[in-house]
Amino acid sequence: MIKIHGLWKRFGKLQVLAGMDLEIRDGETLVILGPSGIGKSVLLKHIIGLIKPDAGTVDVDNTRITDLEGPELFKAVQNMGMLFQGGALFDSMSVEDNVAFYLRQHGDPDTKRKHSKAEITDRVSHALELVGLQGTQKKMPSELSGGMRKRAALARLVVYRPKIVLYDEPTTGLDPIIAMQINELIVKTKEELKATSIVVTHDMFSALYVGDRLALIRDGKIAQIGDPDTFLKIDDPLIKFLYCTISQDPRKLKEKNHHG
Repeated sequence: MIKIHGLWKRFGKLQVLAGMDLEIRDGETLVILGPSGIGKSVLLKHIIGLIKPDAGTVDVDNTRITDLEGPELFKAVQNMGMLFQGGALFDSMSVEDNVAFYLRQHGDPDTKRKHSKAEITDRVSHALELVGLQGTQKKMPSELSGGMRKRAALARLVVYRPKIVLYDEPTTGLDPIIAMQINELIVKTKEELKATSIVVTHDMFSALYVGDRLALIRDGKIAQIGDPDTFLKIDDPLIKFLYCTISQDPRKLKEKNHHG
């Protein structure tokens, strides 16, 4: 369970978070919606401990992330993974080395044992298979398309099986077909890892496809929250506008894809 209480953050004159409260349940996919530049990514960075708030707390499984620094913070967040907007792959490393990076740097978080070479190779190829990038081990990031880079970055997360996965605008800048593949992968990753997922987006199609609950940010707070049906019934001009931007409700499509 992730509990965010009274979170405030400003950058210079810009008040980004203004007393935000939010609870994220274990195993759910919570989608955080809102236009660009209103603090969605800033919220993710607070949860993973990259940013400290001006006031307020973030608790992850009863550990107060906001109080920790250095090795304690690292230990508290090592079960989390974040898919950054641009993928953030290391350009000088092959796909295989990118995906294996975490496993080589850190042993098993539970047993503290280093992974064997064979184990790493095996896990890397399983992760690449999961995201549909079999056989790309030797390629360099510069040889990959935007959608493939996103998928390679997702493989790098999946490989160490985090319990909490944060997605920062996973479908932004991708064409609809590739975006749909990423949506599918978010659903698949959750099933594979039994992970709690937080997806930040302004893409309503993606939100309805992957989300168990949707939340809308406004004025630095959570303005609305609910499961998709409840959320869409809320009388809020921004929700209505976001819903009008999509030509079909993806939930029927999802049912077909997952129960077809």
